[in-house]
Amino acid sequence: MSGGPVGVAVVGAGVISDAYLRNLTAFPDLRVLGVADLDTGRAAEAARKHGVPVSGDVETILALRDVELVVNLTIPAAHAAVATAAVRAGKHVYGEKPLTLTLEEGEKLLAEADARGLRVGNAPDTFLGAGLQSAARALASGVIGTPVAANVVLRNPGPESWHPSPEFLFQRGAGPLFDLGPYYLTALASMLGPLSRVAASARQARPRRVIGSGPKGGTSFVVEVPTHVMALVDFAAGPSASTTFSFDSTDDSKTIEIIGTEGVLSLPDPNTFEGPVKVRGAGDDDWRELPVQGTTIGRGLGVLDMAQALRAGRPHRASGALALHVLEVMTAIIESADRAEFRTVQSTVPLPEPLPTDWDPHAATLA
Repeated sequence: MSGGPVGVAVVGAGVISDAYLRNLTAFPDLRVLGVADLDTGRAAEAARKHGVPVSGDVETILALRDVELVVNLTIPAAHAAVATAAVRAGKHVYGEKPLTLTLEEGEKLLAEADARGLRVGNAPDTFLGAGLQSAARALASGVIGTPVAANVVLRNPGPESWHPSPEFLFQRGAGPLFDLGPYYLTALASMLGPLSRVAASARQARPRRVIGSGPKGGTSFVVEVPTHVMALVDFAAGPSASTTFSFDSTDDSKTIEIIGTEGVLSLPDPNTFEGPVKVRGAGDDDWRELPVQGTTIGRGLGVLDMAQALRAGRPHRASGALALHVLEVMTAIIESADRAEFRTVQSTVPLPEPLPTDWDPHAATLA
C-alpha cells in the first residue's frame, strides 16, 4: 500500500454520507472499498447507490486489508469510539466535526494515533474550497492592511424544521456552537492563526423542541445544550473577534467579516465551498467582489488532501491538530459561560498551507 490510490471506507451512512460518497467515489486518487453503519441495510443501500463493493458493520469494514483511511461520519457521541477503533485497526482516520465530545477524548485519540504512526484528519474542510481559499489569499496579500478584528454571526431557527431526526443536533457535541461553530472558528483559525482566550455567555431558549418534518413530525424532544452562545475571542497574533452562534432566531444570517487597518473583508458562508468574497476599502462607497479561484466540488476535499499527503509525506491541511484546537476553543467558550470568567486556550496550531490555485480533485496524481 505504498503507492497508488488510497483505499477508503466510510463509517456512518446517514444524511451527510451521500454528499461524501458522491465525491469520494469520483476522486481518482481514492478507492472507496466499504460502507458501514449500525443499520447494515442502510449501509448496503448506500454502497449499492455509489458502487462500493462491500457493506456491513464497523468490524467488517475495519477488517478490510486494503482500507488505509476510515472516514467517520457517525453522530458526535460515537466519534471517539469509532475513530479509536479505526486507529487500533491500523487505519488512518478522518472524521466529521467535532473531533470528539470532550477535549480529553480528542487528546487521547491524537496521542494514540501518533504513537501508532497514524494520522487523524477532521472536518470541516470547507476552508479548502474556492471561497475561503480566495479570501485567505486576499488577506495575505494585504488587501485590508493588518487584521485587527473579526465579526461572526450565525443565527437561524434551528434544524428541527427540516431535519427528519434532529434530536442529536441538540445533544452534547452539537447545538449551534459545536455543530456549526467549527465552520466559522476553523475559517478564522486558518486565516488569523490560533485563538488564545475567550469570554462567553450562553443560554437555552426552551427545554423542548418539535420535529417539523418526516415520519416523526409533530413529536417533541429534549434540548440538552445551550442554543444561543455569544463569545469574545482573542487570537495569539493580536486580533480579536465577536461571535454569535444561535438556533433561537426567526431569521437566517451567516456573517463573517475580518476588519483591517485599510478595509473590511467579507467572507462567504463558511459552511459552503463557494464565494462571494467582497472587500470594502477605506473611502469605498460600496463593496466590490474579488476573484474567486479554486474548487467548489464539496465534501471530501479534506479526505482527498489527506490521502495525497499520506503518499507525499507532507502534512495534511484539515488536520487533527486543527480540529483539536477548535474543540478546545469551543470547550473554553462553554466553560467561560458556565463560570463567568475568561478562559485561556492552551493549544496552538500553524496556519494550514494554502492549496495550489490549480489543484484539481479529479486529476489522478497517485496512479
